[in-house]
Amino acid sequence: MSLKNTVDRWGPVSQFLHWLIMLLILGLAIVGLSLDSLPRSPKYFWVYDLHKSVGLTVLVLVVLRLAWRLYAGSPRPVAGTPAWQAAIAGATHWVLYGLILAMPLSGWLYDSASGLRPLRWFGMAEVPKLSAPDPGIRDFAHEAHEWLFWVLVALVALHVGAAFYHHIFQRDDTLKRMLPRRRGT
Repeated sequence: MSLKNTVDRWGPVSQFLHWLIMLLILGLAIVGLSLDSLPRSPKYFWVYDLHKSVGLTVLVLVVLRLAWRLYAGSPRPVAGTPAWQAAIAGATHWVLYGLILAMPLSGWLYDSASGLRPLRWFGMAEVPKLSAPDPGIRDFAHEAHEWLFWVLVALVALHVGAAFYHHIFQRDDTLKRMLPRRRGT
C-alpha cells in the first residue's frame, strides 16, 4: 500500500493530516468562541496559552499538508464531474489552505503586537514575536483573526455540504476518497 495519493483517492498521509487538522480546528473554534466567557483566572491563561499552542501546531501541520500535497499530488476529479465543479473544488481547497495558514498567523501577530508575556509553545519553546508591541497592528490582527474564522466557517460548511451532496445525491466516491479504506476493499 502506497502512502502517496493515487489518481483515484487520497492516501493515508493526506487523510491523516486532513482529519487531524480538522479535529484541531474544531477544538480551537470551541475554545476560541468560549474564551470571552471565561473568568480571568490562572485557568483562563492556561486555556488561552493552549489555544495559541494548538494554533501554532495547526500552522505547522498545514505547511506539512501542503508540502505533502505538492509531493504526492492529488486525485483526479471523480469520473463524470463537470469541469466547473472540479474547478470550484480545486479553488476551494486552495482557499481553505490559505485560510488555515492565515488564521494562526493572524493570531500569532495579534499575540506579538499585544506585547504580552512571551509566547511559549506548550510551555516548552519560546516563539519569536512577529512584531514589536503596537496597538494598531494588534487591533488589525485581532479583527483579521475573527473575520478569517467566520470566512473559514462558511467555506468549511460549503466544503462539507458539497462532500455530502456528492455522497447522498450524486452517489459518487468524492467523500469516500478521504475516508480510510475498510479492510478487504
